[in-house]
Amino acid sequence: MIDIKQCELLVVGAGPAGLAAATTAAQLGIQTILLDEQPAPGGQIYRAITTTPVRDRAVLGLDYWHGASLIDPFKQSGAQYEPGATVWAVAQRTAPESVEGFEVGYSVAGQAHMLHARHILLATGAQERPFPIPGWTLPGVITAGAGQVLLKSSGLVPGQRTVLAGCGPLLYLVAWQYLNAGVKVDAILETTPPGRWTKALPHVWGFLRSPYLMKGLKLVLEVQAKIKIIQGVTAIEALGDGKLERVRYTSAGKTETMVVEQLMLHQGVIPNINLAQAVGVEQRWNEQMLCWEPRVDEWGNTNVKQISIAGDGGGIAGAIAAEHRGRIAAFDAALQLGKISRVERDAQSAPSRAQFARAVSGRAFFDTLYQAPDQFRMPVGETIVCRCEEITANQVRETVKLGCPGPNQMKSFLRCGMGPCQGRFCSVTVTEIIAQERGVSPQEVGHYRLRFPTKPLTLGELAALPQTDDSRKAVIRIKKPV
Repeated sequence: MIDIKQCELLVVGAGPAGLAAATTAAQLGIQTILLDEQPAPGGQIYRAITTTPVRDRAVLGLDYWHGASLIDPFKQSGAQYEPGATVWAVAQRTAPESVEGFEVGYSVAGQAHMLHARHILLATGAQERPFPIPGWTLPGVITAGAGQVLLKSSGLVPGQRTVLAGCGPLLYLVAWQYLNAGVKVDAILETTPPGRWTKALPHVWGFLRSPYLMKGLKLVLEVQAKIKIIQGVTAIEALGDGKLERVRYTSAGKTETMVVEQLMLHQGVIPNINLAQAVGVEQRWNEQMLCWEPRVDEWGNTNVKQISIAGDGGGIAGAIAAEHRGRIAAFDAALQLGKISRVERDAQSAPSRAQFARAVSGRAFFDTLYQAPDQFRMPVGETIVCRCEEITANQVRETVKLGCPGPNQMKSFLRCGMGPCQGRFCSVTVTEIIAQERGVSPQEVGHYRLRFPTKPLTLGELAALPQTDDSRKAVIRIKKPV
């Protein structure tokens, strides 16, 4: 009999939500395992918090270093931790029939493994929204988040002639961190439409009472004092022969060109929902955030029994909110696993629920102010939309005119969304373009149908999976003697 790893609660993702959830669950006596793709805990926001070569805490700021406070409690909680683990399949257990829960396939260092869990908590976090502009596939064009990762994990910063473009708080945070690191940023191409402040005003009271006001104002003022901000940018194009050499942009009706070596793009973040989609979690189109997000209740529960979601993977709210959502989901998982009563869940989770409510105060103001403009979400012409298969916006639009109603049918025409990323980086763009061409809502168009494996998996890994008596019985037909 093959010994397969077992647990009561599997947490996927070691960002703030995953770390907080795993710590809380283990402290409540739940047998907990945390799987994470990265080599060290922290997720995207606290990436390399235990290993970063950036020793001057002023460079990355106090908000980043708050992530260190999650590490020691996690290490002392008793939860098992497996870094470098990529989850590629989740399925209901089918044998033996008396056992509830899930079979989870994952790989570490090219070796595939199986794990059995009674309850799964997905804490897969956020990813940057696609920013498809002409030339965005040129070497030298990256996302602002990728630039921040290089700084956190390796202490690497761009050389000369660096430009940031887009909208959203992260754009200014990265610029501020670069300034702290001694990097010269030539300009920020700000794409927030001038009239957006008026739309955001109805939400200003929540923002004024939020913890974001003073910190955000201080950061923006420091950046504006040291970096040229070009407001009202309505078009951006990356130019170059084999690599980025220039950026062409339009502002106030005037088009200009800058010589650059590094262009960093950003227009907000969206939930990373691929694993949740593949598991069968119901998704809804968020009209405010203009993206897909899982339907979850106040405890993180989904329509799939015994699968819950915490953190930005369940809806964008920020790192501090994600941390508290992780704890809230862990308390509810403890209730479902029979570790605590409903009364105990409600009482013990009350502080986290209060802190979560405070953390999301003011989000509506940000979300309205920095909503990505239409022209940068739904490109036209020969701009590449699906990077894996090199499908252009024109190809997508022409296919819709042929009668293609949605992204899954689009795969048959163009292979759009069928590359290694499984549609992670083109899903929202393709959905919105189809919806725009058809004159319907993105909710009506729908999203990619994802199947396992959700991440690239070699045949060697699959063939090397341990075989159990139950798995053999499931695939081998045993003939009775005549």
